[in-house]
Amino acid sequence: MGIVQSVAGALVGNGANVVKEAAEVFRVNADEADQRSFELQRAVLEEFAHEFANPKRSFFDTLIDGMNRLPRPLMALGTVFLAVSAMVDPVWFAARMQGVALVPEPLWWLLGAIISFYFGARYQAKGQEFQRSIAESMALAPVVVRNLDMLRALSDDRNATAKSSDAPIKTSGASNPALAEWRADK
Repeated sequence: MGIVQSVAGALVGNGANVVKEAAEVFRVNADEADQRSFELQRAVLEEFAHEFANPKRSFFDTLIDGMNRLPRPLMALGTVFLAVSAMVDPVWFAARMQGVALVPEPLWWLLGAIISFYFGARYQAKGQEFQRSIAESMALAPVVVRNLDMLRALSDDRNATAKSSDAPIKTSGASNPALAEWRADK
């Protein structure tokens, strides 16, 4: 019993757990990792609480926040304005578009890059989604054409059948009592 006790004491006893320490070399202690994660999250939340604890903001902060919210609505409203102005005064609109045609291509690339960086990945993702939806719609075009051809053929067959059977259909009133009664009332 002395040998087993001394081996067990060497592995897990005497204040140092050799097995635990050896295992932690290869795998992180989950309890300690959770504790560190909790402490980090608590520190971040405390920092946010300190940052937003003072509700009094300077005029400059309010002004900058307002300016950051302007580009997207201004671009949307500007696009609507251009569409309306093209209908209201086409000559004015055409004159402005001639000016836009004179903008050099590198400047368009720069403007595109600025807008792309401003709107970020959302702009790119929406553009790719739009292109994907157009490609899917174009892939369905042959199916739609085939379906339309089939519908036209059915319509032509029905018209041909209707023209060939212009004679009134003879029905006997005996098989339909309501029809017989209706004919009798006439």
